[in-house]
Formats: sequence, C-alpha cells, structure tokens
Amino acid sequence: MSKIIASAAIRGAHKIAARVEKKYAEILQKYGPEKEIGFPDTAYYLPIIYAMLGIPVKNLGDCQLVFQRARRLLPPPVHEKTHLPYLAPALDAGMATLFYEEIEEAIRYLEQPDFYLRGEEVTDENIWLGAANERGVEFVDGTAPGFAAVVGAAPDKETAAKIAHELQLKNLYVFMGAENNGVRFSRQLVEADVQIGWNTRLVSFGPDVSACVFALGFASRAAMAFGGVAPGDFRKNLIYNKDRIFAFVLALGFVSDEWYANAAGAINYGFPVIADTPIPEVLPTGICTYEHVVSNIPHDQMVAKAIEVRGLKVTVTEVPIPLSYGPAFEGERVRGDDICLECGGGRTQMVEFSTLKRMDEVEDGKIEIVGPDITDVPAGSKLPLAIYVGVAGRQMQEDFLPILERQIHHLVNYAQGLMHIGQRDIAWVRIAKQAVEKGFSLKHIGTILHAMYHKDFGKILDKVQVTIYTEQEKVTEVLKEARGTFKQRDERIAGLADESENTFYSCTLCQSFAPSHVCVVTPERTGLCGAYNWLDCKAAFEINPTGPNQQWRW
Repeated sequence: MSKIIASAAIRGAHKIAARVEKKYAEILQKYGPEKEIGFPDTAYYLPIIYAMLGIPVKNLGDCQLVFQRARRLLPPPVHEKTHLPYLAPALDAGMATLFYEEIEEAIRYLEQPDFYLRGEEVTDENIWLGAANERGVEFVDGTAPGFAAVVGAAPDKETAAKIAHELQLKNLYVFMGAENNGVRFSRQLVEADVQIGWNTRLVSFGPDVSACVFALGFASRAAMAFGGVAPGDFRKNLIYNKDRIFAFVLALGFVSDEWYANAAGAINYGFPVIADTPIPEVLPTGICTYEHVVSNIPHDQMVAKAIEVRGLKVTVTEVPIPLSYGPAFEGERVRGDDICLECGGGRTQMVEFSTLKRMDEVEDGKIEIVGPDITDVPAGSKLPLAIYVGVAGRQMQEDFLPILERQIHHLVNYAQGLMHIGQRDIAWVRIAKQAVEKGFSLKHIGTILHAMYHKDFGKILDKVQVTIYTEQEKVTEVLKEARGTFKQRDERIAGLADESENTFYSCTLCQSFAPSHVCVVTPERTGLCGAYNWLDCKAAFEINPTGPNQQWRW
C-alpha cells in the first residue's frame, strides 16, 4: 500500500482518537458513566461497534471497553525512516477511526439532541438527517444495489447536481457528509434546486466527515438484519458487505488525514475510494473486488469509474422500445406488403459484429445511427446494414464475442414486428410497417442489444455501445473488418480434431424456426447453420451452463 496513504490514514486516526477521548473525558465527568447514549430510532446500539466488536454500547461507561479495543488496533505513527507500512495497519487504523467517530456522533446526540432531524425529509432550517433509518431491505430485494458515500463538495452546484442525478439513475442511495473549503455537496444540491432527503435517495447525513459512520453503520446493520450475521462476527459482516452491498466513496476535494482514515475504514468493507484529486493510488486487488483507491478522475467520469471499480452491474427490468417484447414473438414472420424495410438476405449487404475494447473506449448505453433511418426512406426499401457492437468488461474475453453475436438473432426476434434470420455476414432482417407506425427506429436495435446484453451477460461485461451503419461505404468497411476477424476465429478451430476432445456440445439456437431440431457440435463438425463451432459452444457453456449449448462427455 502507498506509504503516503498509509501514513496519512494512521495520522488521521490518531488525531481523531485524541479528539474523541478528550471530549469523552469531559462528557463523562459531566454526566457520569450511567448516562445513556445511542442513535435514536435505530436498532443495534452503535451499529459499527456492535457489528465488529459485539459490544452493546448503552451508556457512557460502555465506551471505555471500546476505547481499549480501539487503542489496541491503532498502529504507531509512521516515521520517515520507517519501513513501508503494510495494508493491515492502515486498515486497523481505519476501523479504529470508525469506532471513535461513532462514539463522537453518539455524544453529539447527547449534547445536541436537535442537531439532527428525526424524520425522512429535510427542512429549510436543517438538512442534517443523522443516523440512518431502517431501509436496509432495499439492499436485499434489489431495489437499491448499494450506495455512494460522497464526502466534500463538487467545484460548483451544477456539477454536484449532475453527479447526484447519475447516481440516482443507477438506483443508488447517496449518503453525503464532510466539506471542501467550507462547501458541502448537500448544500450544493439544495442551491441547485435538487430535492434531497430519504425519499429521493439523496441523504445528507451530517456536515462533518464523521458522518461516514452513519453510512457504514447502515451497511453493518444490513448484514446483521438480512444476512444473519451475528454481532461481533466482523469477518462475516465485512465479507457480506463486499459481496452484497455495492457501495463506494466519492472523495471530492482535498483529502485530509482524517479523510484518509475514514477511507481506510470504508476499504475494510470492500468499498473502494474514487477521488477527483491526484492522491496516490492503491491499484492491486485484495480487500476490494478490484482497485482500492483510484484518483484524479474527471467529474463527468467519476460515477462510471466508481461503478466499474466496485463491480456494480446494470440491472435491466424491461427493454425500453415502443414494441411488445418477448419470446412469444420470436417465430413471427414479416412478408410481402407488411415489409417496411429489408436488410441483408442477399438483397443487400448485412453484417453483425462484436469487438472487445478497453473500458475507457466504450461509453455504456451510447447508440448511434450512421446513415438513413427507417423513416428516411420509402416503405418497402432495402438498405445495407452493419450492427457494430463494442463491449468492455473486467471478466470479458475474446472467446465470448461470437456468443454475443449469435444472440443478436434471438434478441432482435423477440421484438414484435421484426423478423431476423442468419448470423455473421449472412444475416437477414425485415421490419414490419406496424412496428414503424408504433415508433420503432433502427436505433432501437441498439437499445435491445444494450439492455439484453446487460441482462443476460451482466456477469462478464460492464459496458455496451452500439453503432448502426446504413451507409454503403461504412457497411463495406465493417464487413471487411468482420470477415478478417471471422477468418481468424475459424482458423483457431481448424487444428482441433474430434479424437483430441472428449466433450461435445448440443445446440438448440435455431429452434425459433426449426423447433424440433438439435445440432451436435464437435471440433470437426459445426452446427448446420455453419456459424456455430465447437469453441463457440464451449464459451457459451462457460457463460451460461443452463443455456442452449449443453455439454456432452464420452
């Protein structure tokens, strides 16, 4: 781990510990050890402490045992000539920070009972909502996949509103705290006329970085309430959060030692940190699914980068096109006078091609048409067509690309009023007049592929971008590129023999128009369509073991 980050996190933890213990001594003398403390309207006492240590903090006296455990976690400050500290001491400092700050916030509730609101909505006088209410079930039923903990502030209110809107579109909660140069993200949203509060999932926990404990306490409670994790079983609690709660930290502005300490606390949960400033990075995987700290990210890319680094997958509930969509329409035929547009099938050139790109080369959800659309030509016209799909993903492989291409047949056929036959550069599509009358455009082919690729292949890909070409020159260029790639793929299978493999595959992809047909695909025998070979079936089985390609051993 970076010495700069580890040293700063440990320094910050010591600063917070000294501040809280000093405040605690004053409060203890004022109220005595029997004075009750806690977060109102929430279960599990002080939830992080209860989840990690199993200590139910009910009064000021109970804090002393927590301090003892926290002091044992705190590593000594790092000196200039000290060997580089490992990740573990910094993570211990981060967890100790959370224990201290949770007690600090409980003391604030004791000393200033009206500092935080007790409801779900903010007021004109007060926007601080404090300890989280019981909404953890949304992390379990899929309503909310996780949350973004935003600390600091954006450069301006417009940027803040844009970031918040992007996060809302991903169904994430946004938990806000801390300030940057006296400006707070939650205040920026209010100034931009953005409604904040629990009902809009833009939750302004508190003005200080210590409000991070409300977000992480929320996650800790979810593991205990819905994951069956016992209080004190810190290992299971942290693993549950890494695997089930897709959360991350967006650090906006100067990162102080105290911010570093809180970031280390969040990393314990598997929640990475994405910063807009050029702080040192922690890129190797380990505690987090992918990178731990990623820095210097432009504001218009922060949300996309955070989702990539956290491994959050896009969830699709329906395909947003103006047609009915589903397997019931797969065998539909479009003939004669019903045809509004026809592409491929020997009438024109048509090709379907997928390519693997780097994450920064793909803009997820971007769909473009290069050339005339359906409404730009008379009914009954014929156009050349190239469907060019760029995909990117942490788990994506070149061998999976043919599988994605083959699925275009099914996915396009599911739209009422569309007929699709063939694969690769022998595809054929017809679009009915009724579909066009309902508002269907060639761009909706990209919409279908984007939505269904995420739905069916979300485990292996993270981004999908589709370009539809109908200009003859562009279609010819894509066709040339595609045929070169198809040739390379075919050559890979040429050296394999049936005798060298003891696994064959069945294939039922063509059953939309040949419902009783099953192909047996071997290294030397493709499917009857000629487009699906043994390597394709092998990759398809790896992606979806219950799909149309089943394994047969002999």
